[in-house]
Amino acid sequence: MKIAIEGQRLYRKRKHGMDMVALELINELQKLDKENEYVVFIKPDEDNKIFKETANFKFVELKGGPYPTWEQNALPKAAKAEGCDILHCTSNTAPLNPGMPLVVTLHDIIYLESISIFKKGGTWYQKLGNMYRRYVVPRVVKKSDKIITVSEFEKNRIRNFFGFPESDKRLVAIYNGVSEHFRKIDNQNELQRVKELYHLPDRFLFFLGNTDPKKNTPGTLKAFSDYLKKTGDDMYLVMLDYEQKELEKLLTEIGDKELIKRIILTGYVINTDLPAIYNLCKVFLYPSLRESFGIPMLEAMRCGAPVITSNTSSMPEVSGGAAYIIDPFKPEEITQGIEEILSNEKLRNKLIKKGFEQSAKFSWSNMAEKVLNLYETVYQKYHT
Repeated sequence: MKIAIEGQRLYRKRKHGMDMVALELINELQKLDKENEYVVFIKPDEDNKIFKETANFKFVELKGGPYPTWEQNALPKAAKAEGCDILHCTSNTAPLNPGMPLVVTLHDIIYLESISIFKKGGTWYQKLGNMYRRYVVPRVVKKSDKIITVSEFEKNRIRNFFGFPESDKRLVAIYNGVSEHFRKIDNQNELQRVKELYHLPDRFLFFLGNTDPKKNTPGTLKAFSDYLKKTGDDMYLVMLDYEQKELEKLLTEIGDKELIKRIILTGYVINTDLPAIYNLCKVFLYPSLRESFGIPMLEAMRCGAPVITSNTSSMPEVSGGAAYIIDPFKPEEITQGIEEILSNEKLRNKLIKKGFEQSAKFSWSNMAEKVLNLYETVYQKYHT
């Protein structure tokens, strides 16, 4: 069988969640499968040395304009020209006319939900992307042979939203993994290198906030502000890939413009430097309003960082009792979590120990094996 994999954004320098999942899937399939053929279609960009072609893996730089035209026109034509049997689209959308059996990874359907907290905020790029998904995804779902999602929570959300009967076996939950370079680091030179590179303080909390409303950045900043006022602690908050103007605007909204003196904005951090930041932080904050999985929680756990996360969506499922659970709509609970973890050594050590145990349950190799089995199921459907 010959499988086409969509990896449109994998050559861009600044990769994010869905990009990293697709990257890890491809890397693991290269190790796992030496029999079937693969063609990975990627839009040309500067980071084009991340893969090595092997006997059964071909990487094609495919031009085709902006995301919608690339996906709707260039991708299915190229996959058909290569003689592929299956097309796997990895990033929430797919061609409306794929021309072959279709597998879609639907990480989440947040952009389809009408919950008011997701209507405000976000960049114009995010809003336009969501408009495109709102049009494409309901139509693609009807045409998909298999739909992969990343948690039982999201599987149930998708099933209920689209009204899938229990007898419909197209929808499958396959957990994400955690990359091997996320680990406890004993090399003090490596820790010091990253600390100096990103101007990190000696004591800090780590937060992966961005402009997406679901990340709960205003609530997290309010909680941090309240913690400092309550304790007088000499603590900093490290945030990456966030603009200072946006931060200043949020701090004005929460009524603490002076808090900026306690916040370190690192800019974009390459994935291989993230483990050191997790290792150095005192607590990792992940109080999102809504997640389909939550890979950063597991990354932090593998690096020995205690985690604060939410009692909503997939986060209790994925954290598995190894995190301090809070209500993300109540900043005072985040504040309390920070205070308790920093002041209670027994609790801190318990969370760290449980975090190592929980994160060990997730691997990219296991994910890739399940995806490969799914490809074979789809192929057999049309070739028996």
